[in-house]
Amino acid sequence: MRSSHQNTLGLKSHTIRHVSDVPRLTLTLEVRAQVGEPIELGSIASGRRRMVPIIGGTFEGRGDLLIRGRVCPGGADWQVIQPDGLTEADARYILETDRGQRIIVRNRGLRHAPVDVMLRLLAGEPVDPALVYFRSAPVFETAAPELQRLVRAIFIGVGERYPREVVVRFWKVE
Repeated sequence: MRSSHQNTLGLKSHTIRHVSDVPRLTLTLEVRAQVGEPIELGSIASGRRRMVPIIGGTFEGRGDLLIRGRVCPGGADWQVIQPDGLTEADARYILETDRGQRIIVRNRGLRHAPVDVMLRLLAGEPVDPALVYFRSAPVFETAAPELQRLVRAIFIGVGERYPREVVVRFWKVE
C-alpha cells in the first residue's frame, strides 16, 4: 500500500510500502557483437567523434525468450568521447534469429572508468570489465508477433568491451 503526503512544493509524493513496488530485473538477452577497427572522425563541439563498425556476432535469449541467431554485419556504434574518456554510445544494429525474424536494436549508453583504464580501453587493450561502468538503455523493434515482448518492455543493458568484441546482457525491468 502506498501513502502520500505533500512536499514543500505542495505536490503529493508517494512512499513505497511494499517490496512488490520495487522493480526487478530479469536477464533476457545476451548479444556478443564482433567489432571492427574504430574510424576516427575528429573533434566536434561535444568531444571526439568516432564510429565503431559492428561486423557480426551472435545472440541468445535467456529465461523464457527462446531465441538465438546472428548479429547482422552493417551496424555501427557512433560514439562521442570526452577528454576524460567518458564515452557516449549510440549503437544501431540488426539481430536475425535462426528462424529469420529480425530485431532492430538501438542501444544508447555510457561507458567510463578511471582515466588510465579508459586510455587503455580506447587504445584497444584488454581491460578488466569490472573496472568499467558500461550501461545502456536499448529499444527493440520487430515485426515478429511472438517477439513483441521486446518492444513492450523497458530494458537495461550491462556491457563489456573487449578488443574485438562487445558483450551486452539485456535485463528486462519487471
